[in-house]
Amino acid sequence: MNLRRTWHRTLWAVRGLQVFALVGKSGSGKSFRAQLIAEKYGVDAIIDDGLLIEGQRILAGRTAKREAVGLAAVKVALFHDPAHATEVRRTLAAGKHRRLLIIGTSDRMTVSIAERLELPAPRKFIHIKDIASQAEIEAALHSRESEGRHIIPVPEIEVKRATPHIVIDSIKIFLRRGLRRKRGVVFEKTVVSPGRQRGQVTVSEAALSQMIIHCVAEFETSLQIDRLVVSGDPRQPVVEVVIRGQYRTPVAGRLHELRDYIIRSVERYSGLILSKVDVTLGAMT
Repeated sequence: MNLRRTWHRTLWAVRGLQVFALVGKSGSGKSFRAQLIAEKYGVDAIIDDGLLIEGQRILAGRTAKREAVGLAAVKVALFHDPAHATEVRRTLAAGKHRRLLIIGTSDRMTVSIAERLELPAPRKFIHIKDIASQAEIEAALHSRESEGRHIIPVPEIEVKRATPHIVIDSIKIFLRRGLRRKRGVVFEKTVVSPGRQRGQVTVSEAALSQMIIHCVAEFETSLQIDRLVVSGDPRQPVVEVVIRGQYRTPVAGRLHELRDYIIRSVERYSGLILSKVDVTLGAMT
């Protein structure tokens, strides 16, 4: 752990990574203005509610805005799950980002996210009240409280690839670069609602089992499934997977990655929400 943190500190120091923070209460319009702030400060990647975003693409992570329960959303936004944090940390290390914007509800939250991802502390804190009028903030808060609407600062197609069932609409914003220049840049944002219902999606137990078997085989060919149990609400099933691996394969350390791979794959291609996925290492061969 210490060696890894030392490596990351050295990496960011060599790259000269600068971290910025955009701070405001939940629902005050931070994500709506994120790309404009990125444009102003030359930021090339954004951490927003559990997602790593570059330009108009989602690079890694999962969005807290799919969570209907507040505590679950906070845990995702703070990268409480080690596998979630590791995925984003590795993607950042593999990239060439020079300026990063972390979005949070308080200065302390953005610092905590930076620590969790082993990034430098934010060098500049930008508060929503300094870039939006009180009327704009109140309008955003009203939309959140009355309609449950959230903004993810990427195009609709990007959000639909990961969590299609929460998408409501998309917004396009044109930013003119300079008064005399006709050309500008268009930012597309997606309006989502964690509690939105668009009818029911159900998948048979047999079909879901086949998806999971395929996910395990695709993730690591040396793994075999000893037991697979699907239970609970068919619309939000609970899945238990007991796997068997070979002694020569370092299986145990990758269980979190396998679980997250199953969740992402099934939810992306079936539209189901898996309420719980347990992956257990059984017998070794």
